[in-house]
Amino acid sequence: MKGRRREPDTLRTSTFLVRYSIFSCLLAVLVGCAAEEPPFRLNTEGPALEEISAAQSELIESLMGRIFGTPDEPAVPDSEVRRPEVEAGLRVDRLQSATGLYRQHCAACHGISGDGSGPTAAVQYPYPRDLRRGLYKYTSTDRGMKPFLGDGRQMGDLERIVRNGIPATAMPRFDRLADAQIDALVEYVRYLSIRGETEAWLLQEVVVGDELSIRRSMVLEDAVEPTASLWAIAQEMVLPAAAAEQHAPLSDTSEALAASIERGYEHYSGKNAQCKLCHGLEGRGDGEQTELYDEWNRPKKGATPEQTARLAGRFLLPIQELRPRDFTEGIFRGGDRPIDLYWRVYVGIKGTPMPSTGSDGALTPEQIWDVVNYIRSRSDGGP
Repeated sequence: MKGRRREPDTLRTSTFLVRYSIFSCLLAVLVGCAAEEPPFRLNTEGPALEEISAAQSELIESLMGRIFGTPDEPAVPDSEVRRPEVEAGLRVDRLQSATGLYRQHCAACHGISGDGSGPTAAVQYPYPRDLRRGLYKYTSTDRGMKPFLGDGRQMGDLERIVRNGIPATAMPRFDRLADAQIDALVEYVRYLSIRGETEAWLLQEVVVGDELSIRRSMVLEDAVEPTASLWAIAQEMVLPAAAAEQHAPLSDTSEALAASIERGYEHYSGKNAQCKLCHGLEGRGDGEQTELYDEWNRPKKGATPEQTARLAGRFLLPIQELRPRDFTEGIFRGGDRPIDLYWRVYVGIKGTPMPSTGSDGALTPEQIWDVVNYIRSRSDGGP
């Protein structure tokens, strides 16, 4: 019903977190006792890969194994791609035993392959991130860009998520880990992403394109190296916090803040940003735009309910609808600092219908800061 306040995310996830804690303990015991190395799971999700043959699977798995190794013995290509941003993935090489960092802290949700379909994934909202696509929601880089990795002045996007977690989800904080351990987790996540995008390229070439004469050198040149270079490019495309904060309006008095909030509401509800379509006039997440899906769930949606039901068998997890944020709950998954909200409005949320209003010129930096003040005024902890 429109205008009705939903149960806060924190209450919705509390029961799951209890179950998750118990299950994680059991999983650690089971993994620690496993006699065989867990394999990377071949990504055959989606209707286009329905008819994959045994010969095609064998070719892809062989090439992937030769290039990227196994979960217990991860590797990176030994060609020109041995750049620091890829080679650093080896820093977790010695941590991939049954008690290794990624397997200990991440695999229960994100899966050994990074496919977001670990043993606990099906009971979570939202689902854990599928790392194989190299697509991450909360970044300080523009749409289409990989996450920023940090430069000593500004924390990297992936590091920020690992350290702080994602509120109102099952993604916990890992800020008690040592800096070197967090760095290793970030690098291994990047390794899984480059591996996953390479595998997706191979599947298209071999299964859809019916190409069976692919060589390792071709995979390195046409898939691995271009994917790895995108991470390097993204480091030059970051929106620095210091530069963004220079445009923040003066809010040192209650009158100035009130004026900024009023301007922010005008931009929020105006035709350029159109925030109200999803988030509603009062920011309660009850806008007229319904049936929203992110990039991880949209392929599961058919034109009819019958088609959606048929597609269900082609994916590891059922379809999951996207719910716009209710600002009055005061919970922001990408971070609740003013700069975090600024990034969300400026660059959008990758893989979701949340657009970029900064890079496409819909709003100026000053107008975005006014919108941020309005959003904060609607939250429990705002001004």
